Amino acid sequence: MAEKAQKSVKIAAGAAVCVESEIKGDVTIGPRTVIHPKARIIAETGSIVIGEGNLIEEQAMIINDYPENITLDTEEVGAKPMIIGTNNVFEVGCYSQAMKIGENNVTESKAFVRRNVILMSGCIIGVCCNVNTYKVIPENMVIYGADCLRRVQTERPQPQTLQLDFLMEILPNYHHL
Repeated sequence: MAEKAQKSVKIAAGAAVCVESEIKGDVTIGPRTVIHPKARIIAETGSIVIGEGNLIEEQAMIINDYPENITLDTEEVGAKPMIIGTNNVFEVGCYSQAMKIGENNVTESKAFVRRNVILMSGCIIGVCCNVNTYKVIPENMVIYGADCLRRVQTERPQPQTLQLDFLMEILPNYHHL
C-alpha cells in the first residue's frame, strides 16, 4: 500500500503511480512517469524531483538519505535535493542514491548507484554493477560486467516512449493507480 504519512508527494497529471508503491517524504513526480507496484521512493533527508517520462520498475529503490558513514554532527550534512531528469529507466530491483541524474539513463536490474555518483546523460549502469565513485560519469558511458568495466557508446539509449504508452494503458487494468 502507498504510505499515507507523506510530507508532500506531488504527482503531475499524466503520471501513472501504482498504489502498491511506497513513496515517502517530499517527492515530486513529473508527467508521463510510470511507477510500478513495490517500487520505493524515499526522501529522508531532502526532496526528490523526478522529471518527465521516467520508468521506475518493481522493487526499484530510489532514496535520498545520509550516507552510512556520516554522523549528524558532521559539517557536510545537509538536506540536498535529488534531481532525476527525463526519460530514465530504473529496472527491477535496482538501487539509486545518485543526487543528480541527467536524461536517457538506464540503471539495470540489481545495479547499485551510490550517493557520490553524478550520472550525466545517456549512461547505462549494467546488471549487478556497484558504482560508488566520487566522479561524474560522463555522457554515453556504459558500465558493465562483474568488474564494472567502462566504455563509451556512440549513441544514447532510446527513450522508452512506446513502453511508457503501453504501461499507461495496461497498468490501470491490473493495479490501482
